[in-house]
Amino acid sequence: MVGGTGGTQVQNSAAGYFGVAFVVLIGVAVVGVGGLIYFFAFPEIKTSRALNQSLVANSAISVSEATPEKVVTPFESVLKTLTKDERKVVEVLSTHNGRYLQKYIRNDAGLSRLQTHRIVARLAERGVVTLEKTGNTNMVVLANWLK
Repeated sequence: MVGGTGGTQVQNSAAGYFGVAFVVLIGVAVVGVGGLIYFFAFPEIKTSRALNQSLVANSAISVSEATPEKVVTPFESVLKTLTKDERKVVEVLSTHNGRYLQKYIRNDAGLSRLQTHRIVARLAERGVVTLEKTGNTNMVVLANWLK
């Protein structure tokens, strides 16, 4: 049969959309089932506070006896975030009532002139200290919220 109708078939364009929608629905179902399995297989890890409360609930001690609260000052918090050399500079400032000349900080902290300059500049950038120009040196002042 050489001379037939041409052999082309016309596809319905809506069938393609249904196929895509079917694949998307299957994907959503697989992801949903995977999420449920993960949720039940790996329950949320209890935080230390929830763990302490559950321990206290099971024992006869009160919450205040189980976790004594220590007040941490801003100065102590900032010290934890500083490097060793930055800590030296801040401690020198705190021993001199929060104000000291940069050239003397250098001597007390045991740092070179360049190291002291860079450290003081970093601390000023973070707002830990402020600088006041005094002749050839700077007056380094510890921030009020740290005093």
